[in-house]
Amino acid sequence: MMQALDDPFLLVHAYCDGELDPANAMALERRMAEDPRLAAERDRIEALKRAMARLKPAAMPPAALRGRIEHAVGLRRPAARPSWSALAASVVVAMAVSAGATWSVLAPGPSGLVADEVVSSHIRALMAAQPFDVASSDRHTVKPWFNGKIVQSPRVVDLASAGFPLVGGRIDVIAKTPVPSLVYRYQKHLISVTATQGLEAPPRARNADGYHVIEWTDGGQSYWAVSDVGIRELEKFVELWRAAPTDG
Repeated sequence: MMQALDDPFLLVHAYCDGELDPANAMALERRMAEDPRLAAERDRIEALKRAMARLKPAAMPPAALRGRIEHAVGLRRPAARPSWSALAASVVVAMAVSAGATWSVLAPGPSGLVADEVVSSHIRALMAAQPFDVASSDRHTVKPWFNGKIVQSPRVVDLASAGFPLVGGRIDVIAKTPVPSLVYRYQKHLISVTATQGLEAPPRARNADGYHVIEWTDGGQSYWAVSDVGIRELEKFVELWRAAPTDG
């Protein structure tokens, strides 16, 4: 038990779950203000909680409605009747297929598929032990870390003075290709910036699975910013990112 109490990352989990008393919570808040790794862990947990909150199970429909649905899909023989859970699962699958078809229509072509994979990578990062492979707020540490791991290192900018500090970087796999992703923080939210090869195009915004996505190109690379922050905040981030001086 003492080992668990001595582990600051476990304390962050307890803090996010509201399990610390006020004195220990205040002490941990001071530690998180001084240690970017602890602050990033807090942001990751809270972002994951927000993502999980979106996955609320649907309420069980009334018996009369279930009967009409069962009749409509042809369940007339009691002996062959599946459970309502199985029927609900089939409806959810059908809805997911329909939603996927709708997304393909709204965002046709490879760009829409890339956006989907970028969002999935962002969510996976939130669910991982850490949302990055290298933890650092120094762009001159993060950028060289990618050397030898991918074909081309990403552009890395410092936006800490504007309220968007860099917290690390990681490697994602998009379209079966390893690509670099940078991780920034805005208040209690995380922003992933993923770089892929692409053609010059103006910025455009999307929404996928409750996350805002903005795509733009710079120097022959496409960049994708993903976060659950408000669209205005994400647009401001992209504007600052594009206007920032290039890293030397």
